[in-house]
Amino acid sequence: MEKAEPEAPHVLILPIPAQGHLKSMLKLAKLLSYASFQITFLNTEYFHHTFLSSIDIRAFSRRFPKFQFVTIPDGIPPDSPRSGKSIAHYLISLTDAAKPAVVEVLVSLRSKSGRPPTCIIADGIIVCCCCCCACCTWTYFHLSNLIGGEVPLPDKDMDKLVTCIPGLESLRKPTIICSTTSSSPKLRPCDEHLLSSSTRSNNLKHPLYLSASIFSKIRTIVPLHCLSNVDDPTALASTKSIFWQEEKGCLTWLDSHPSKSVVFVSFGSVVTFTLDQMLEFWHGLVNSGKPFLWVIRSNAIIGEDDPRKILEDLKDNTKGKRSIVSWAPQEEVLANPAVGAFLTHIGWNSTFESIYAGVPMICWPLFVDQYVNSRCVSHVWRVGFDMKDSCHRSIVEKMVRDVIEMKNEEIMKSMEEISKQAQESVKESGPSYCNLDKMIQDIMSVNLENINRRD
Repeated sequence: MEKAEPEAPHVLILPIPAQGHLKSMLKLAKLLSYASFQITFLNTEYFHHTFLSSIDIRAFSRRFPKFQFVTIPDGIPPDSPRSGKSIAHYLISLTDAAKPAVVEVLVSLRSKSGRPPTCIIADGIIVCCCCCCACCTWTYFHLSNLIGGEVPLPDKDMDKLVTCIPGLESLRKPTIICSTTSSSPKLRPCDEHLLSSSTRSNNLKHPLYLSASIFSKIRTIVPLHCLSNVDDPTALASTKSIFWQEEKGCLTWLDSHPSKSVVFVSFGSVVTFTLDQMLEFWHGLVNSGKPFLWVIRSNAIIGEDDPRKILEDLKDNTKGKRSIVSWAPQEEVLANPAVGAFLTHIGWNSTFESIYAGVPMICWPLFVDQYVNSRCVSHVWRVGFDMKDSCHRSIVEKMVRDVIEMKNEEIMKSMEEISKQAQESVKESGPSYCNLDKMIQDIMSVNLENINRRD
C-alpha cells in the first residue's frame, strides 16, 4: 500500500490589527496558500467586519479553499476610535483582551484537528514576522539602553544623535519613546516584549542585521507586495485596499500629466492631523506650483465639527493641477510615470512601495517606526528628505521643488540604485524569491518533524 501524503502544514497568522500590518500579513498568508498550506488568519472582530465589506469572500474562498478567518475581541466598543491619539489606549485594551482569546483559539484549533498549528507567524512585538524595517527592529533591541540613558525629555535636543545603537549613529534619538518613561502607558503594550528581547542584544556584533544569536533563521522576503503579484486580479483585486474604497479615477487624472511632475501625498490609514497642519501642507503644496494628488481620509482631520465640509471646500479649489481623494490604489499610483515625489508618513509598506517604484520620498513621521524609517530614507539610504517634526509650508514648498525639479542628484542616483535592487530581489533567482522558498521549506520541515514525533 502506498504511503499517504503527509498532512499539509497548518500556519496560524497573527497580525497586529492595523491596515498596514494586516495588508502585509494577508499577502504573506496568500503566498503560503500557493504552497498548499492550511492557513488560519486571526483578526479582531472589528477589523474582520470591515474587511468583509471590501472583499468578495466567496471568490476568495474559491481561490484559497484551505484559508479560514478566525476572530477575537479587542476589548473596546465598535464605535471607539482605533487610530490617531487613541492608538495607545487601543493597544493597551487589545493586549489585555487578546491574550486569553488567542489561547482559546489555539485550544479550539487543536481540538478540531487533533493537532496544533505547525507554526505561528506573529507580527511586530512578538517578533516572528516583523512588518517594519530591519533598522527599526535593531533599534527595538536596544530599547533598554535608550530608556536607561538616551530617551530625550520634551525639552531636550531631538536632533542630538544616538550613541548606543551600533551602525545607526546617524539616527536622531528615536521618538518612538519620546516624552515617555518605561512606565508610561504609551510603552505598556510593547515594552514587556521589547525590553525582554533587548536584554539579549549584548552579544550582537553586526550593526544592521539581526544576528543569529537572536533568531536562528532570518528570511528577508521584501517587498511582499511584488512577491504576491501572482494573484488572480479578478478574484482578489479588492484585497489591495482592505478598509477603504479606492477612487480609481485618480489614475486617469495622473495619465494627463507629464512624467515625474506630480506629488503624491498620503499619510496612510491611521495618521490624523489638525486643520492647521493640513492647511500648512495645502499652502506648501500650492505654493510649490506642482500638481499633486492628495489622499485625505474622512476621519483624518481632528478637532473639527464638520471635517467633511472642509474636504468638500478643498476639493472645490482643485482645478486641474490638484486632485483630492479619500483613498487611492497606492501601488498603482506610485507606479504611474507621472509621479515624481511621495509626501508620506513613512510607514514601512509605503516606504518599500515607494522604493520599488523608484519614487523619492518627503517624510513626515509621527510615531513608532516612522521616525527610524524617515532617518534611514534621508541619511542612510539617501533616497529622500526628512521633515522631522515640522510641516511648515515653507519647508513643504522647498522639499517638493527640490524633488520634482531634481535638484539633488545624489537622491536621484541613490533611488535608482536601491529601486533596482528591490526589483531584482523578487525575480525568480533573486534573494527575496529564494528566501520565501526557504521559509516554505523550513515550515514543511517542522511539519514533518511534528508528524514523525506524533507517530
